[in-house]
Amino acid sequence: MLLEVSGLRKSFGGVEAVRGVEFALGAGEILALIGPNGAGKSTCFNMLNGQIKPDGGSVKLEGRELVGLAPRAIWRLGVGRTFQITQTFGSMNVRENVQMALLSHGRAIGDLWRFAGRLEVAEADRLLGLVGMADAAERPCGELAYGDLKRVELAVALANRPKLLLMDEPTAGMAPKERIQLMRLTARIARDNRMGVLFTEHDMDVVFEHADRIMVLNRGILIAQGTPTEVRANQQVRAIYLGEGRLYQAAAS
Repeated sequence: MLLEVSGLRKSFGGVEAVRGVEFALGAGEILALIGPNGAGKSTCFNMLNGQIKPDGGSVKLEGRELVGLAPRAIWRLGVGRTFQITQTFGSMNVRENVQMALLSHGRAIGDLWRFAGRLEVAEADRLLGLVGMADAAERPCGELAYGDLKRVELAVALANRPKLLLMDEPTAGMAPKERIQLMRLTARIARDNRMGVLFTEHDMDVVFEHADRIMVLNRGILIAQGTPTEVRANQQVRAIYLGEGRLYQAAAS
């Protein structure tokens, strides 16, 4: 297994946000984490990459314990991350955003700042080509449409050649066609590079089309894990999503 999580717990002021979460993720596998608002998805994500320290439990990447490590250290071990709201430098062009991530991973930013624009150009362009943004390399990020910014953010997340990619609502704010395109692109990159992907998502069409397995979190507890077919048939999951209808629309599509 690439990622092994066991007994993960976190409380805030007496409220148990995550309660004993356990799961595993294999190389090249795409795993979705879904659940109602307030289920604990973001808290769980933030513990995996060190932004929040768990109250208990273990997070292992290829057998190495990540709990207690800083986010930068976890990033250097091969854990990439994208966010619900895009994290790019609007005043820099597309290529420069990717170069900054590459230079940071190579520990080359400090002393080489004056020459940064000349470094890692080929690798930055390779990553932009991978996500379909090569033609926009010299455009300022502040001028891009939101869907294109999401592609740039994916290129930045790939700069450390991740073994594991964490994606927090990757298609939030995107048009339906753009959502499908982004996740198809991510799935292809993941399988071509044996990269594990864990993502949270509210769009059930995206989840059921692209996830190999689905986990359902409710009030901090994993109530179901399995293939899309198994999760769709789970009575407890059906009860949680009954009022929203999204699970059934995705099942019928």
